Amino acid sequence: MESFFQYEFLRRALLMAVVGGSVCGCMGVFVVLWRMSLVGMCISHAAFAGALIGLWLGFPPLAGGLAASLGAASLVGPLAERPGFSLDTAIGVIFSLVMSLAMMALGMLPGARTEGLSLIWGNLLIVTVVDLWLMGAVALLLAVFIFFLFKEIQAIIGQRQAALASGIPVRAIYYASLVMMGLTVAFSLKAIGGLLIFSLIVTPAATALQVTYRLSRMFVLSAVFGAAAAVLGLWLSFYFALPTGAAIVLVATIMLALSMIFSPKKKLALSD
Repeated sequence: MESFFQYEFLRRALLMAVVGGSVCGCMGVFVVLWRMSLVGMCISHAAFAGALIGLWLGFPPLAGGLAASLGAASLVGPLAERPGFSLDTAIGVIFSLVMSLAMMALGMLPGARTEGLSLIWGNLLIVTVVDLWLMGAVALLLAVFIFFLFKEIQAIIGQRQAALASGIPVRAIYYASLVMMGLTVAFSLKAIGGLLIFSLIVTPAATALQVTYRLSRMFVLSAVFGAAAAVLGLWLSFYFALPTGAAIVLVATIMLALSMIFSPKKKLALSD
């Protein structure tokens, strides 16, 4: 284990795993409880497409991924509200578009396309100090968002129509959560990868849902499970030469499977 900490790039990777995994886990609570899985998948693939297009056009992939993820987040809601358009239809249209653009940009990249392919699987080992600062800023913003709007978020999750009737700005909070998801996905793209980041968002939250009913505990546990999956996945990738993003998602999935087997909710259901 000493050899793991003696390299600066590994220390940066470990810190990114803790911060990024926690942020993704917390963000997953919104996705799971608000049933936004398809929306989150659409935004994550939009970020992947934007990063590839940025790489193709010669500007930073992070900028392209951020612009595309925020663009997708801002389009999903308004499209779904148009007459004759359902949320599923809006997501299907955007998802098809961004995947076509991603494949086109990947095919147009010159040379060996190594950097473009790395955006598919991600690599915690190549994160920079700037990446850490950006993810830290997202973590702070998400913490402030949850802290100050916790009661409103809880009300929307519990009973959306009642929350609307009581004057809670449901639409504004929903769109704000989509923007937060866009930021989370864009800044996690390099570390986790475009095809795997959504799994790290959803799976820790699904694991926490097997353990607790309380929303506050679910946010905490999702953050812990996300960070744990990222750290263990990083360790596995370092010692066994595995793709980092894939190792992280594998660990997160195993944690979910174990939580489903040993869930206290399952025991309560059986006792009933």
